[in-house]
Order: sequence, then C-alpha cells, then structure tokens
Amino acid sequence: MMSRMEAGRERSVCGRCGFVHYEDPKLVAVAVIPIDGQLVLGRRAINPRIGFWSFPSGYVNRGEAVEAAAVREVWEETCLQVEVEHLLGLYSEADNPIVLAVYVARAVGGQLAIGDEVTQVGLFPPDGLPELAFPNDERILRDWAAYERSRPTPDGSTPDASQVR
Repeated sequence: MMSRMEAGRERSVCGRCGFVHYEDPKLVAVAVIPIDGQLVLGRRAINPRIGFWSFPSGYVNRGEAVEAAAVREVWEETCLQVEVEHLLGLYSEADNPIVLAVYVARAVGGQLAIGDEVTQVGLFPPDGLPELAFPNDERILRDWAAYERSRPTPDGSTPDASQVR
C-alpha cells in the first residue's frame, strides 16, 4: 500500500491495482432508557473510558439492523429487554470515526443486572448523573430532555419542564 491525495484527503492506495481504500466510520447504537424518571447507565469495564459511566451502547455488526444492535447491546450490558421507541438523533464529530445512532428505548422485560463490558449498572436521576464517559453524552441528555418535554403525557398534556433535566 502507498498513499496519495484522493477525493481531497490522503488515502491508502494499492500500488499494483490502484484500489483506493476508504476508511469508513464505525456506527455505534446507543440506547437512552428512562425507568420511573431515572436513566439506565453502565460503568464501563473496557476502553475507551474504562471506569466511566455511559448509556448502553456498542458497535453495529455488518448486516445487522441498527435498531436490533441497540436492543442487543442493552441486553448484553444490562440484562434488560427493550423496545426501541424513537430515533433521538445521529451524532458525529469531524475527525472522529465514530457515528452514534441514539435511540430512546422502553424496558419491556428482564431485570437490571451487570452484563458484558460493564462493572456496574444503575438507575440515576437526570439531574444526578455520575461522570459520563463521552463528549456527546451531554448533548444526548439535552436532546433527550427536549424530547421528553415535547411528549404528551397519558392525559394529553406535556410534562412540566422542571420534571425533566
């Protein structure tokens, strides 16, 4: 392999056949799971950011639907069965190869317990979260709070903004 400018960037190119290797971003499925006004978090047992808290998340496997990856990752990390309710957003940053697909999910079964890749799991109030692992976590929290404020309650009203971070 050699490198050359291709499509505005330095890229790896096969010196024999000229094939240009485009490094694709990695897609991560993330689930924000509110339960009784609190959020499900796991304390990371692996790098990056080992020891910090984060939403259940993980890489989407080739050929896997993104929503299915979110459901799988929640199960693997928290032993909760969830249903995806809403795509909260896509999060990316320049020069970071990770793209997050963040969903709001609802717990429908299982029991909150320590799964793979976490050392602890817990429920935390939105205004009392432990130190979170990643830069996008604060943005995700803001977007989730805005989403929650806009959702009608069972009686058709919207929640009091003071009830949601």
